[in-house]
Amino acid sequence: MRRLLAVATVLAALAGASGNAQATASPDNSGHFVELDHVVAVINGNVLLESDVEEEMHFTALEPFQPNAGTDTRQEALHRLISRSLIVQQMRQQQQFKVNISDADVKKSLKDLRSHLPECAKYKCQTEEGWKAFLAANDLTEQEVLDHWRQRLAILRFIDMRFRTGIRISHEDIAEYYQKSVIPAFEKQHQTAPPLKDVLSRIQEVLLQQQVNGLLQDWLKSLRAEGSVQIVDPAYANADNAPQASEED
Repeated sequence: MRRLLAVATVLAALAGASGNAQATASPDNSGHFVELDHVVAVINGNVLLESDVEEEMHFTALEPFQPNAGTDTRQEALHRLISRSLIVQQMRQQQQFKVNISDADVKKSLKDLRSHLPECAKYKCQTEEGWKAFLAANDLTEQEVLDHWRQRLAILRFIDMRFRTGIRISHEDIAEYYQKSVIPAFEKQHQTAPPLKDVLSRIQEVLLQQQVNGLLQDWLKSLRAEGSVQIVDPAYANADNAPQASEED
């Protein structure tokens, strides 16, 4: 519904209307108009809203071992959304890299995540009550997380098929990351880090993403150059050049 409410504002925004493109509702009980949402960017015709940016910032709570947790900015969040939108559009076009993510894949990955998120320990996320409490504390719903995580897994698998050929991560690299990133992340939460063997696959995923980052960023730059990335909201004017810190990195 929020996208339908915002669509009518896109044409005005792209035509150069001054200020932020906004969609407003009828007056509230006090007689004031209430802003429902507004367009911040249009990516090859795909509308990104302010609420999408806010939601993206909440999703950072699901990223394990993030060294800059809690310092996310709206510009960085929009930058990730732009990149993700471009990737998803390419996934739809490049059928030779067709990706299918099953419900079982999503549930298995989220179960693993619940065991390894440092912040999850204090909520006891392995239990349903604890997981719901963690999501509520981060203003997330179970359905939002399921949908987001399914897309995340699809993007990772697409990137894997397209870029990772020939890339290898050594055990030494994994052990170094465990010592320098994983253990400090848990210590910050006053928790004991899980054994290396329990998080080895997660660390390997992170390191593989770092390895393909250069290739991926060059590809995204070419997609931006070939397509249409329009930042509508002046508050996000530098978002397309913001440093990216996402699951695709």
